[in-house]
Order: sequence, then C-alpha cells, then structure tokens
Amino acid sequence: MTTVTLGALAAHFGRDVERAVSKALGIIEAAAREGVDLLVFPDAALGGYIGDLRAPDVDDLPPTLDRDGPELAAIAAAAGKMVVCIGYAEAADGVRYNSAVCVNGDGVLGTHRKVHQPAGESLAYTAGDRFEAFDTPIGRLGMLIDYDKTFPESARTLALDGATTIAALSAWPASVTDRAARLPADRQSRLFDLYDSARAAENQVFVVSSNLTGITGSLRFLGQAKVVGPGGDILTTTRSKGGLAKVTVDVEHEIGRARRVLDHLAELRTDAYRLPSNTEIRR
Repeated sequence: MTTVTLGALAAHFGRDVERAVSKALGIIEAAAREGVDLLVFPDAALGGYIGDLRAPDVDDLPPTLDRDGPELAAIAAAAGKMVVCIGYAEAADGVRYNSAVCVNGDGVLGTHRKVHQPAGESLAYTAGDRFEAFDTPIGRLGMLIDYDKTFPESARTLALDGATTIAALSAWPASVTDRAARLPADRQSRLFDLYDSARAAENQVFVVSSNLTGITGSLRFLGQAKVVGPGGDILTTTRSKGGLAKVTVDVEHEIGRARRVLDHLAELRTDAYRLPSNTEIRR
C-alpha cells in the first residue's frame, strides 16, 4: 500500500500579492512539516477575487500574474517534493483568466483556466475552454475552479482522462440573493458540500476542495475546505473556519475498492446520452 496525505486549505487572501506569496510560503512550510503530499490552495489565493459577483468593478480587478513569473516560481521552489495547486489571475494573450496552476520543485505540472462563469464574472475574466488531467508524483490529477464543479461534465471529463484525484479550488461565497444569518445555514453552503460529494461519488475519485474565507467587497466566503473519498464521504473538513483539512489515504486502493462491483466509468452508456444535432437546450 502506498499512502499519501491530501490537504485542502481554507484561508483568507486579499489583493496584496507580495503578502499573499509570503503567507502561502509559510503555509507550504507548515504543511511540509505535517507530511502533506498534495496541498490545494483556494482560487484567487495570489491576488484575491473580485468584490462583487453580479457587477464586478472593472476598474478594481485583482492584479494579474504571469505563469512564468517570480511569484509562482517562489511557490514551486518552496513546494519541493510536495504537489501544490494554487489559484491566481493570469495575464496571457492580452486578456485575463481565472486560473490555477499545479507545481512542485520541478516546475509546472499542470494548469487550468476556469471554464464556467457565473453571473457577471465574464466582465472580469476570459473563459477557459478545456478540462485536462495531468501526471504528478502522487498520481494523475485534474483541477476545477469553483463554478466548474456545478457541472457534472467537468469532473467526468477529468475522470475519463485518468484523474484519480480532483483538486477543486474555490472562491465560493454565501448566497448573494438570499443570505442566511449563519453560514452553515446558507443555501450555497449546502450546495458547496453537495457538489463536492456528488462529483467524487459519481466518478469514484477523491476530491480535494479548498475555499477562501473572510470578506472581499460584498462577498462573504464559506470556507468548508474538505477531502471527499470516492464513495462521496467527507473524510475531513474545516467547516466554516479557516485551516487545513488533511487526511492520509491509499488513493489507488480506495478507488479500486469503490469500483470493485460498480464501476461507473466502465459502465457509461455514452451512446445513449447524445442529443440529436438539431436539438436545442431549453432555458
């Protein structure tokens, strides 16, 4: 049996990139002391998230970083043998993306640009256009960025591409239309946990789900970092507090056990799912 320690972070990160990098380096150092093999930071950890989901201030957007810039190079150097996934606003091709990168001491292992954009986020970022898994020292991995995990096809694409672990990086706030007095009672709190468990169970993979905490502009973030097993069970969670949710597991063994009798990916009937070419999706 080969075990790995999976860690999902819930923490507050603001617009100050230098401060965010320094904070991230300290968290990586502490996680290394605890034997963490995969550390998943929230979306927008380096530079923060937009302050209003419905109408972001386009004159006050998070600062952008270059994928090959010194900030991510510092994260990679600090990671060493650890695999670290972290979110940031990426400057590329003359536009900005809500992006995530997975690194270790050898450099960039994989990248993802958020595909699905809620509400007014398209005013702040350009959408990505693909989901791809990639190899890492802890196994094949895929990444989702917050709203991506609302769509089953996102995680399914990664699982079909061989991902055994999905890093789900989020800047997931409480409801902006019907906010509850207490975060655990908020409808978005329930949905956040539901999507994590559903994506893990339907694909029989591990989901390592991070999230921001605290407040940015009009948004109050939920926390609720967690690791979910291939049966959909939440193995460890920070709940609505900040901190690191970590658990040591044998990924290959647990996925094999989950798929021993019912193997969802092997039993797909893709021939039955196709819409006729002239069918429109009703809204």
